[in-house]
Amino acid sequence: MKYIFGPVPSRRLGNSLGVDLIPFKTCSFDCIYCQLGKTNNKTISRKEYIPVNTIISELKKVLTSVKPIDYLTISGSGEPTLNSRIGKIIREIKKITALPVAVLTNSSLLSQENVREKLKKADLLIPSLDSAIQSTFEQINRPFKGLRIEQIINGIKLFSKDFQGNMFLEIMLVKGINDSTAEIKRLAEAVREINPDKVQLNTIVRPPAERTAKPLTETELNSIKDLIGERVEIVSKQTIRQVSTIMMETESEIIKIVCRRPTTLSDLSNSLGIKPAETAKYIDALTQKGLIEYKLHGKEIFYQAYRREIE
Repeated sequence: MKYIFGPVPSRRLGNSLGVDLIPFKTCSFDCIYCQLGKTNNKTISRKEYIPVNTIISELKKVLTSVKPIDYLTISGSGEPTLNSRIGKIIREIKKITALPVAVLTNSSLLSQENVREKLKKADLLIPSLDSAIQSTFEQINRPFKGLRIEQIINGIKLFSKDFQGNMFLEIMLVKGINDSTAEIKRLAEAVREINPDKVQLNTIVRPPAERTAKPLTETELNSIKDLIGERVEIVSKQTIRQVSTIMMETESEIIKIVCRRPTTLSDLSNSLGIKPAETAKYIDALTQKGLIEYKLHGKEIFYQAYRREIE
């Protein structure tokens, strides 16, 4: 399968079957915390990157054999709203399954009415908003030239007013960048304007694109949670559920590989024959379980079996 991946363990969505609408690292942002590395095609040009029929054909095949699934999640290797046929894809998915459809977006194109209209048939939208201040937005998300955070916030707000499904606003917090009192105050103001069903605070749990991107502590996250207000949860504290035999088999293969030698995300992905975004999810689960760890060598990140210090 080229465009359907998983199901993969998700801290937010349980067993998530991924639907990838975009070529690898085609995105309107180049976030410093992205676990897939740097964006190699930064763009805001929308087009049919992958034909609708190709995606639906693959999905039909997977749905006949893969269970259990909690969500069909449109996400993956880049910004999914860059696919101009995303609305058609959601409608076609709805014709073949009753499973809820979630869309993960960086929110960059929600200022466009056409994009908001195409997402209305989703059951769950998880837009991200990491800062409400332009300078910080540029520092952490490194957006395509000309994108303005005020327009993005207004787009999320307009979508929230008309959307019949659920909206969970995700905020990724990076140590020393968007965690100051001034930053959180502005974010809290934006949250009140958007009025999402839930706010999900996150911090870095996977190796980021830039080594300077550091996580917040649990204590710091809890303090910020209290400042933002109600309906706030800390995603990084949630435990990934493991219920699928397919998942356990894949995790076992990853452990076998990293026990032999330290391995990069790209090499793991190639060895397993699965997408980097899917591989990253499994790595996340195994890291939380204390089974693998990572180390830096030069500019590359390598994964290895967790080695306890011998006293």
